[in-house]
Amino acid sequence: MQLEHAILAIFFIVIIALCILLVIGVIYFEFANSDIPAGVANPHKLRIIHSVLICIAIVGRILENLGICSQIGFTRYVRDKVLVRKLGEDPKLFIKNLQFDGIPVRVYQPRSPSAGGRKGIVFFHGGGWMFGSIDSYDILCRYISKETESVVVSVGYRLAPEHRYPAPFDDCLNATIHFLKTAHEYGADPFSVIISGDSAGGNLTAAVCQALVSQEDLPKPLAQVLIYPAVQAIDFHLPSYIQNKAVPILYRERAVFYMLNYVEGDLTMMEEILDGDHVSVDMKMKFRKWLSADNIPDEFKARGHKPRVMTSHTDEVYEAHKQLFEPYVSPLLAEDSVISKQPKAYILTCEFDVLRDDGLLYKKRLENNGVSVTWYHVKDGFHGIVSFFDGGNLSFESGKLAVDNIINFINGI
Repeated sequence: MQLEHAILAIFFIVIIALCILLVIGVIYFEFANSDIPAGVANPHKLRIIHSVLICIAIVGRILENLGICSQIGFTRYVRDKVLVRKLGEDPKLFIKNLQFDGIPVRVYQPRSPSAGGRKGIVFFHGGGWMFGSIDSYDILCRYISKETESVVVSVGYRLAPEHRYPAPFDDCLNATIHFLKTAHEYGADPFSVIISGDSAGGNLTAAVCQALVSQEDLPKPLAQVLIYPAVQAIDFHLPSYIQNKAVPILYRERAVFYMLNYVEGDLTMMEEILDGDHVSVDMKMKFRKWLSADNIPDEFKARGHKPRVMTSHTDEVYEAHKQLFEPYVSPLLAEDSVISKQPKAYILTCEFDVLRDDGLLYKKRLENNGVSVTWYHVKDGFHGIVSFFDGGNLSFESGKLAVDNIINFINGI
């Protein structure tokens, strides 16, 4: 019996020691690799959140190496099930898990009576096309539905790398088309439907709105809400990509990693993609009118932007990544004939976000084609801040202000 107790004690000591080493390693990684500039909202909270995400990834990798489960499966489970606050029924909402043409959706309908058809909001979650779920955005969707008195449809599209482009895009497009055709069944006006999403979901929002231009038999979306969207995979040397390359929770390299997992990309060529070797000089000249840093206001170049000399490309890298030039992957590259038919837009950007300039460039592209744009910039914001608008001790006031600004936009149209 004493031997068993001794073995058990040693086991627990080893576990505790490994946990301590893990925490020390995560803290070291965070401070060695992250660069949080002055002006970022609540930097200590941001470090804690990022450290938790790093810890989850490390544990997932250990479990994968032990043959217990995949790293991505473990990460998804922890993010979507363990870290998500469960709310249960809501006295102000009817909440139903349904399927639209085989695509999982969660529909939020206000319980209060309505004199006519409500606004409808289709929402695509973020997560780099690899993470995120209906559950992880449940709190946000409930809040939006209640504060706008709108019917919200949260779409659980398929994720990469198991399901690469165009599968996630197809799911979002088909779910949106289904809702436009059946909105009245859920108490929504099909002519008052708003398409929305954050990060990768913002990319999908822009792509779906562009695809709907050719759907002449459907009601046109009332508006689109793009929350720090990724709209191009061509130039990763824009000012925001360089200025914020190591700002949590989205590093520059990680942004490219997600994009390459979304398409049929080759991760061994990540450095070449970062350098722009997948884009020929001719294509760079063609896209310059849309992608040039000259289109970004000078105030966003104050943190050390330096113009970059145009480099040549590599045919092998280009051939392996031609999908990156498709407008439904890089919506900024769509033709003027499509951009000019886009619904009015709301675009949210964050100062300390690698995707900041994507949003600024898409804003200018829309405005140049006569599309009305409402822009909200979170001056102390980082990528993902909207997800922490109501996270208890890890809430960010700027995130709450941003969400409420989105709600004001929706209520005002």
